[in-house]
Amino acid sequence: MRIKELRKKRQISQLKMAMDLNMTQNTISRYETGEREPGIRELILLADYFQVSVDYLLERTDNPTMNL
Repeated sequence: MRIKELRKKRQISQLKMAMDLNMTQNTISRYETGEREPGIRELILLADYFQVSVDYLLERTDNPTMNL
């Protein structure tokens, strides 16, 4: 998953991202390390947060564009 890559690219800390998404920093950390996988609701929330498609977030495509 590209969460860490997207977060670092935008210079956002895990804590800031967690606060923005009403999650814990520990949850973000576990997503980034692969220790935990987000559910569908969280995937959509993360994709919307970074303004990318869920497929891009999951590395199913290299095109970050959201098809609306």
